[in-house]
Amino acid sequence: MSQREPSFRESVDIMFNRAVALMDLAPGIEEKIRVCNATYTVRFGVRLRGEMKTFTGYRSVHSEHMEPVKGGIRFATSVNQNEVEALAALMTYKCALVETPFGGSKGGLCVDPREWDEHEMEQITRRFAYELCKRDLIHPSQNVPAPDMGTGEREMAWIADQYRRMNTTDINANACVTGKPAHAGGIQGRVEATGRGVQYALREFFRHPDDVRAAGLDGSLDGKKVIVQGLGNVGYHAAKFLKEEDGSLVTGIIERDGGVFDPDGIDVEAVHHWIVKHGGVKGYPTGTYVENGTLLLEQDCDILIPAALEGVINLENAARIKAPLIIEAANGPVTAGADEILREKGVVIIPDMYANAGGVTVSYFEWVKNLSHIRFGRMQRRQEEARHELIVRELERLDESMGDRWSLNGNFKERYLRGADELELVRSGLDDTMRTAYQSMSNVWHERSDVEDLRTAAYLVSIDRVAQSYTAKGL
Repeated sequence: MSQREPSFRESVDIMFNRAVALMDLAPGIEEKIRVCNATYTVRFGVRLRGEMKTFTGYRSVHSEHMEPVKGGIRFATSVNQNEVEALAALMTYKCALVETPFGGSKGGLCVDPREWDEHEMEQITRRFAYELCKRDLIHPSQNVPAPDMGTGEREMAWIADQYRRMNTTDINANACVTGKPAHAGGIQGRVEATGRGVQYALREFFRHPDDVRAAGLDGSLDGKKVIVQGLGNVGYHAAKFLKEEDGSLVTGIIERDGGVFDPDGIDVEAVHHWIVKHGGVKGYPTGTYVENGTLLLEQDCDILIPAALEGVINLENAARIKAPLIIEAANGPVTAGADEILREKGVVIIPDMYANAGGVTVSYFEWVKNLSHIRFGRMQRRQEEARHELIVRELERLDESMGDRWSLNGNFKERYLRGADELELVRSGLDDTMRTAYQSMSNVWHERSDVEDLRTAAYLVSIDRVAQSYTAKGL
């Protein structure tokens, strides 16, 4: 095996090639699915601090087998065309795997948000949005961005407002972007959606005893030792939910300035507050501080969650990874070379295109909400409560007639009567999506002897669905 580390773009292509080699695609379809349809580079100036600053941004459209195309916008100095195109390709496969009706796209702007104050970032973001909007690269029915690394609700609200200013008669303007604040056309549960999706993915994995045994594990998530790399939005919510709701033990947290390790468990909420206040984990008062945080990737644990940048598990450190189960909360955290080494070691990897699909799934719900112009639950919630009331009244009548022999649980009535609100419906839809997508992967993994891992299975499922879409279009 070559010791040259493949780039992120090359890693995606290598994994794609590994999957299509096991498929019988019609001539030409393989190349049509592989290539990006278009990548737009925009360069624009913004007058800041008394002088003109020029910024470079990208928006790549990988596949329009379904429209609109969907994919986040990231703000980082490392943004480049190859990275954006690789991420757009992953979005195509991700949307197909979890059956959201979108093609794949991705955007990025070369900027360090920490260098500029809020007003300056608003000027930069609005001008970038303007450049994309006038080319229909932001549009409710053609291209719908979302938050990614370096962006969040604030930036999405600015982008949505910029689109509305340029399209004053578009009644569906709110659907031009997802990940907006809940009070500005967003949806409950979107902020934590990707982290929540990681939790649901692990829960579904542990519902499959054969898959758990393949990783050399047993039992449930309760008590499992977890190390998280990156305590940003995704890593923080995944770690928080696994600790508080599933009883997992978070023993390691890795950030840009080092890592914290404590075999007895780390208070995720406390570390998060520390990072917000101090900008990193250095100086955190409990646990052991490790200056070279990446060394914690090689620490003993049951589940390793890389939740930040691509390529953190690579040819250099793959052989020293001890975790039997890796779930890719970030995009492309395991390079193609490292993936091969880990597979040979028997490590089970829950792939990124599935594991972090919670964000695009809930973005889909937000997009549908914006197009329907009504929040989820508004029409049926009280009707559900009225119907449940009939059942409760009958149970209470039976309760009275049977005396001490039978009685309702104290808070049963309150819990049963309450109709589902938007957040509960979003979580229900996300849970169902993660379950069914995992099952489609797992079935291929176990039914085909030539499929060695979940990643190849995920590519097979998604590529087949994209190919079917093209065939249905007559291509």
